Amino acid sequence: MTITDFTLRLFIALLAGLAIGFERQWHHKTAGLKTNMLVATGAAIFVLLSFILKEEESSIDITRIIGQVVTGVGFLGAGVIFREGADVHGLGSASTIWCSAAIGCIAASGLYLETLICTLLVVIVNSFLSPLDTWLKNRK
Repeated sequence: MTITDFTLRLFIALLAGLAIGFERQWHHKTAGLKTNMLVATGAAIFVLLSFILKEEESSIDITRIIGQVVTGVGFLGAGVIFREGADVHGLGSASTIWCSAAIGCIAASGLYLETLICTLLVVIVNSFLSPLDTWLKNRK
């Protein structure tokens, strides 16, 4: 992998995290701009590392690092979830963090159109389904 390809993939992951984080920050949600940018970028760094190691040693299984990203980000997301009486808060932020990590992995794999599609879907779900979610919670 060339340094140009490495940088492009990392930058695409950063931009995807920026788009998701901007939406979260705009709607005053936890885990906003910096969090989603860093999660997507961090996931991309780990995946890019696996590609680099694969080039050096052909017996390396690159999916193992991706699996560890999924697990690690799951623990990160669990830290965002908290309970207040009968209510649970932060599930949306935790799942958004998880999606940001997945999108970082996709970007690092060089799947740019797929990265764009996934990023748009996460932003659409978080932006446009909130009114429906609120209506469903408040119905009698």
